[in-house]
Amino acid sequence: MPRAPQLARLATGLALAGLLAGCASTGGPSLADASRALQADSVQGLSFSGTGRWFQFGQAPAPGLPWPAFAISRYQADIDFAARAERVQQTRKQLVEAGRARPEPVEQSVDQYVAAGYAWNRQVVAANAQPLPAATAQPATVAERAAEIWSTPQGFIKAAQVNGATVNGNELSFTVDGKWRYVGWLNAAGQVERIQTWVPTPVLGDTLVETRFEGWRDFNGIPFPSRILRSQGGHPVLDLQVGEVKAGALAGLDVPQNVREAKPAPVTVNLAKLAEGVHYVTGGTHHSVVIEQRDHLVLVEAPLSEERSQAVLAKLKAEFPNKPVRTLINTHAHFDHSGGLRTLVAEGATIVTVEPNLAFYESAWAAPRTLEPDQLAKAPRAPRFQTFRGKLVINDGSRAIEIHEIAGSGHNDAFALVYLPQSRILVQADAYTPLPANAPRPTSLNPYTVNLYQNVERLKLDVAQVAALHGPGVVTLADLRAAAGVASVAAR
Repeated sequence: MPRAPQLARLATGLALAGLLAGCASTGGPSLADASRALQADSVQGLSFSGTGRWFQFGQAPAPGLPWPAFAISRYQADIDFAARAERVQQTRKQLVEAGRARPEPVEQSVDQYVAAGYAWNRQVVAANAQPLPAATAQPATVAERAAEIWSTPQGFIKAAQVNGATVNGNELSFTVDGKWRYVGWLNAAGQVERIQTWVPTPVLGDTLVETRFEGWRDFNGIPFPSRILRSQGGHPVLDLQVGEVKAGALAGLDVPQNVREAKPAPVTVNLAKLAEGVHYVTGGTHHSVVIEQRDHLVLVEAPLSEERSQAVLAKLKAEFPNKPVRTLINTHAHFDHSGGLRTLVAEGATIVTVEPNLAFYESAWAAPRTLEPDQLAKAPRAPRFQTFRGKLVINDGSRAIEIHEIAGSGHNDAFALVYLPQSRILVQADAYTPLPANAPRPTSLNPYTVNLYQNVERLKLDVAQVAALHGPGVVTLADLRAAAGVASVAAR
């Protein structure tokens, strides 16, 4: 006599077989058929787990290359459809790329949540460590995390039913909350094969997130794919081999009080004089440097987002009312270092960047920006670029600015540093991040830092100060040398 799981699988198989037969004359399954086939009406929540790969969006090692890959040793997603809530836990480690020197991979554990229009993270610590800290609000991730809920097969069908989906053959389309558009395609068995939606990002605008499903099978009576492939911005962000699926709503997920009460942090911009006509722009996680010329300013880096760039511009206009920013020097195309570039274009600045970045920016900025229009989308103007290879010098007769390619870095293949010969200041991002005072010294050398010091030596730059665009502040060449594992001249 068949056991219960076998009976469930048999029933599911008969339902799908019947649906196949019934679809022959209609040209495709109806939404109701798909809901029955996937048990979407009866499944109030899902829990699925597996292993695979995760890819770091926006951090490609060169323009046009895929996002870097991490091996996932544990992936657990728990979803409550009615509460529009999800918890995702991952344990992952970056994969070594042949021919690319990167820091020693460190295992990362993440614990991410979305519910009731709020998103937050919790820090993962060892069981015997100090108590878990309060949740950290992540308001910028709400749309993307919510999209993960409705980009599951059952979630998509549920959302299609609630939001009055338009059915065109095997294509379903609808809009959630009057803003977020979803399009999905069913196969003849009523299974969801592919889902598309769009989320806003500062660099790519309306960014396509596409999820594909393969290897459908029965997981203890629940039809579900055995492989989930998700891409964002044209490259993979998740490749998951599903090992287990269970029904059941996510229990006890309440939005933490501090997350509900969190207010947007004000954008802080501080100026500190490094030398005559050279100022360090700080106040957040990412810094910039502004260099005075006779009748204008040159800004090194416009990171993160339009909000950050607008705050920086407002500060500079207040401090230098008769000197507009006419030039923006971009160190590389990683999204946390290029998210504010379009704001400078809208202000009329020319973007100086390493030549391979040009085609990427031109393509990315041609995309629509309807979900969150920025200043350039509202008042379009053609961007102006000045590209270079090797070395470029900007000099209006007041203060020379040298821009050099960083050769051979494992961090990025289209990477630049800025050197100010008159003040002997080196400006760089990501190649070297100084440690806070009294922080323990790393047990291994960072190859990006070693490479940066080698480039300083190769270019014969006479450096006194290093203005890092991350970290606690300005340091000396001796600090960079020590971080690169090179003994000082005096010690040798």
